[in-house]
Amino acid sequence: MPYEWRKLRADQLREQARQNAIVILPVASLEQHGPHLPVEVDSMLGETVAARTAEKVLTNGQPVLVLPVIWTGLSEHHMSFGGTVTLDNAAFTALIEGVVRSVLRHGFRRIVLLNAHGGNENALRTIVDDLTPKLGVPIVQFTYWYAAAVAIAKILETQGGLSHACEAETSMMMAVRPDLVATDRIPLAKSNTTPDVSDIAGAGVYLWRSIGSRSGSGVLGNPEAATPEKGEALFDAISSALADKLCKQDLWELPWTADPVQG
Repeated sequence: MPYEWRKLRADQLREQARQNAIVILPVASLEQHGPHLPVEVDSMLGETVAARTAEKVLTNGQPVLVLPVIWTGLSEHHMSFGGTVTLDNAAFTALIEGVVRSVLRHGFRRIVLLNAHGGNENALRTIVDDLTPKLGVPIVQFTYWYAAAVAIAKILETQGGLSHACEAETSMMMAVRPDLVATDRIPLAKSNTTPDVSDIAGAGVYLWRSIGSRSGSGVLGNPEAATPEKGEALFDAISSALADKLCKQDLWELPWTADPVQG
């Protein structure tokens, strides 16, 4: 059975609901990605990660569907560079809730919000906290580079993890859409950067900052170390890690609510 929601008929989707299929919603952004990458990077990578994860979930014998990617998210911190489309928190929350409600009304009960943009992280956690008791169904949420952090770190040579328009994202784009990577412009990614909050105040301190205040090129990381071979390795490792997590039956059976304590 194909896993792409948008390519199936309504009767096929009704059958998938009866089979208790996992439904993955990739959530991404449309924002600047430095001097060498297109603005659709997060959406393209998120959709690709979701698709490759679904293929491995199917191989493990679990029914799964992938919804079309939500291509815009919370990207106010990128607006100074141009090319970015952002929502505010209210619009983003309403959009996610509308999609989730629609999926639930069709009988699906295993929903995954697969995040592919760092700016969405805080809001998605809050949305899950709100919607789970509100709708009466537990919702799984993860940001793919955190969920697969160990696998990613083993592949990268100059970074500890995935950042922005960096060794990882540039490699992954080289693997899936090399025609959209302006390799001759990668040297322009080098620019003056300012210290991170943790460098000044230590761990555990949060301060909203625009990307422009952190990097003159809009890049965080080292795209000069990118290769298409790393990109393919990253996609394979990430999708394997995510599929392994989603196929754990215990994940879907964990108790998430409790009756009120009496007396």
